[in-house]
Amino acid sequence: MKQRFETTLVRDLGIGAAFLAVMLALPSVADKGIVFVAGTLALHIIFGLSWNLMFGRTGLVSFGHASFFAIGGYCYALLARTWPDLHPFVTLSSAALFGALVALLVGIIALRRSLGVYFAILSLALAQIVYLFLSYIPELGREDGFTGIQRPELGLGFVSIDLAQGDNYYYFMVLVCALLGSLIWWVIHGPVGRRFKSIEQDPVRAEFLGINVFANRLASFVIASTVTALVGALYGPWLQLLTPEVAHWSFSARPILYALLGGVQSFWGPVVGAIGFSILEYGTRTMHGLSEIVIGATLLVVVLLLPGGILGGLARLKTRLSAKRPDKPTEEPAE
Repeated sequence: MKQRFETTLVRDLGIGAAFLAVMLALPSVADKGIVFVAGTLALHIIFGLSWNLMFGRTGLVSFGHASFFAIGGYCYALLARTWPDLHPFVTLSSAALFGALVALLVGIIALRRSLGVYFAILSLALAQIVYLFLSYIPELGREDGFTGIQRPELGLGFVSIDLAQGDNYYYFMVLVCALLGSLIWWVIHGPVGRRFKSIEQDPVRAEFLGINVFANRLASFVIASTVTALVGALYGPWLQLLTPEVAHWSFSARPILYALLGGVQSFWGPVVGAIGFSILEYGTRTMHGLSEIVIGATLLVVVLLLPGGILGGLARLKTRLSAKRPDKPTEEPAE
């Protein structure tokens, strides 16, 4: 197991470092439009990874994950407008902690009484409550949205960086997303992730072996929601605008699509799914009225032909090719 962990660590470190290098080099070679899409993609990748931390590891299906995205985003915007002199790290941390507190309260109530489709419906109801709340509160901009969210100045003691200048906020956002992605990887591949996985496979047996199923499901829900709230907090200054649409059920569908498209059983599944979805969106942006049809049809074909997502299909193909070689043992699908 240790050797497999080290192999996975080295492989994923290499992939992650290469992807991070491409993201950081992008502003030097691409126009502003591509950089904006890439920055948004970085946030959506973490959005998808956090959702899959619940579904892929503990089997929790949330149809309202965007509610925490909106909670984090609006919390940051309100704090930044009310106390503009607060350090950005304090404002971002406060937004994430508020999302964690809401997730803890919701999780304690919801996870004791409901699982499966009932939990999914409860999470959807939460998202719709947040959506309606944001649409009717004048201080939050109602349906027009929260406007004028400024990119802050980041003081590091020995140097101060104005994130409103040039691509500074893009670099800041990508680096924070890299840290969040590393955190999720560590949770998934560490002892906590193994407990989560045992619950996803057989919760009754896990309980029999002494694993507190409720506490671990609650932990996965709170961790995923906290990360999502922080991503939402980063999203506001990036767009300099937040609307209630970020709490809408259609926004909650995005991380689900990313995970299903890329593959829920792999850490890189939501990453591949988010990249594929972004390419589809960008490629069909000029097809007014047809864009949604093309995206929907493509996703339908991929899900029907590749039930385990793109990475699941590649893993099966690799297994079949290996099985045809009599001189080599069959390899297990990549985790």
